[in-house]
Amino acid sequence: MGWPVHIVAVGGLVYNQKGEVLIAKSIRKNTWSFLGGQVEIGENLEEALKREIYEESGVIVKVCKLVGIYSNVQQTIWHDGKTIVPTKITIDFRCDYIDGNPRISKETSEIIWAKPEKALNLFTHPIFLLRLNNFLSFKDTIFYHSFTSQPYKHLFSNNY
Repeated sequence: MGWPVHIVAVGGLVYNQKGEVLIAKSIRKNTWSFLGGQVEIGENLEEALKREIYEESGVIVKVCKLVGIYSNVQQTIWHDGKTIVPTKITIDFRCDYIDGNPRISKETSEIIWAKPEKALNLFTHPIFLLRLNNFLSFKDTIFYHSFTSQPYKHLFSNNY
């Protein structure tokens, strides 16, 4: 019997004291999103999120609230056209800005502070837009969504 293989990832929407959110344009996907990435072996979710946000933007954050859990239940093919990518669970957290000047990285081509309305206008990818809407409407109820990504199809959602 083989063990199931899933990617565990974290995402964070960072707020500053002006109520702006930190968003980034991904080099790989050429689309706007918030920051985050895969949890590495030995990391807890909060450590992974702080590391990913710092690596991608140069910003130090405080992780504040669990907002949502997103399950891509479909294996996909990587950008090389042949590598199989496992299913993925992404866990999103609201974060507060602590320190650092936003800067681009090897994964990001642009990093900006934006009013939430502007971020909503920049996001085009359906799952990123869904997650952003959940961040912006968060009222202490955890969002859960499952979907497939190629093509995107929403399968299930609930609030807990």
